[in-house]
Amino acid sequence: MLDYIVVGLGLAGISFCETLKKNSKTFICYNDNSQQASLVAGGLYNPVILKRFTLSWKVTEQLEIANRFYREIEENLDISFDQELPVLRRFHGTEEQNLWFEAADKENLKPYLSLTLVPNENTSINAPLGYGRVLRTGRIDTKTFIEGYTKYLLNKDLIKKESFLHQELVFKDGYVAYKGFKAKYIVFAEGYGLAKNPFFNTLPLQGSKGEYLIIKSKELKETSAIKSSIFIIPLGSDLYKVGANYNRADKSNDPTDITKKELVEKLEKVLTCDYQIVGHVAGVRPTVKDRRPLVGRHPLHPRLHILNGFGSHGILIGPWAATGLYEYIENGTPLNKEMDIQRFH
Repeated sequence: MLDYIVVGLGLAGISFCETLKKNSKTFICYNDNSQQASLVAGGLYNPVILKRFTLSWKVTEQLEIANRFYREIEENLDISFDQELPVLRRFHGTEEQNLWFEAADKENLKPYLSLTLVPNENTSINAPLGYGRVLRTGRIDTKTFIEGYTKYLLNKDLIKKESFLHQELVFKDGYVAYKGFKAKYIVFAEGYGLAKNPFFNTLPLQGSKGEYLIIKSKELKETSAIKSSIFIIPLGSDLYKVGANYNRADKSNDPTDITKKELVEKLEKVLTCDYQIVGHVAGVRPTVKDRRPLVGRHPLHPRLHILNGFGSHGILIGPWAATGLYEYIENGTPLNKEMDIQRFH
């Protein structure tokens, strides 16, 4: 008998699989690549909400766990996907500058916001008022990360690349059974795919589509991520990821011309150099109205659990929430009440 079945292999699913591996638990993972949000994400980890100059939820705890988590996977799988990357917040006016320095002087924000104004020295960027620099930032190349981890699971015969058919899950005394596998527990980490999960689809998962453009520019030569009304994220080889938008109406993974136009308009206000669009990607983030994850045990089926609702913060929330769920299942350690799905029951 297995310890776990894990459904989904985005940031949430990998975080839980890795937690199981570290604790010598046996598992099988199901993933059908229907959800693209983790794969196409910008991948930035950034402790501050740059619209309001406030700390992200539980970010101090999350950063500590996440940094160690990704470093260990890089070492164990002998792949590289985690890079330190400066994040610069472009100032639109002097009032915004003042708000930045006000925030940077607050005790809880001092470790994350620099008090030094960064002048713009890149003639390809329109930023006459300069930038504020966010500290302790970086970028996970989510494509390399997810593909590398999938390859590892394939080599170990720990993944089935197929859709999970919820109606075929059988409840037994003390375990669940599915397609010849028996497991003590099952964890659903399906992202927006939760909408099709009959056990958890009453939870208030909204879903927010995000689209990114990939541009190429030899002139831009920027090595920091620039945050304006959009992010401009350097990928190397003169490539940059530009985005993203938030669309709650469209739940497809298809890029749209209307969003492409919106992103180009915003980009044109920041760049003064030539560039070409070489890619356009989209995915639906698993968002929740109260901006907190969906983690916990099914109220009627104690073998069933959920790890979801990370929105656009999966890079940092994933390893932390996965650890919390594991400790809850195995040791009865209470979940953080703000993310426990009991808040909706």
